[in-house]
Amino acid sequence: MTVELSPEVEALIQRRLASGAFSSAEEVIERALESLAAEEDWLAENRDLVASQIQEGWDEAQRGELTSAEDVRAEMQRFKDDWKKQRQPA
Repeated sequence: MTVELSPEVEALIQRRLASGAFSSAEEVIERALESLAAEEDWLAENRDLVASQIQEGWDEAQRGELTSAEDVRAEMQRFKDDWKKQRQPA
């Protein structure tokens, strides 16, 4: 099989190869396809949960219970700060 890749995809593959984690372009593509299959499997197994969470969010939005962009940014910053603290050497 012959596949033509865009320059952007080729650059992604080259970055993975340069990292040393993969020994060939085929290995990079194989891993990417395995990851895609795992993601699709997870979604299929959790479809009802995802749908219920989407419905819950929609229902909250309809009731006007949305979180402001400022609050989301602040929460994400706290999450990021906590994450960084956990990774700092003692």
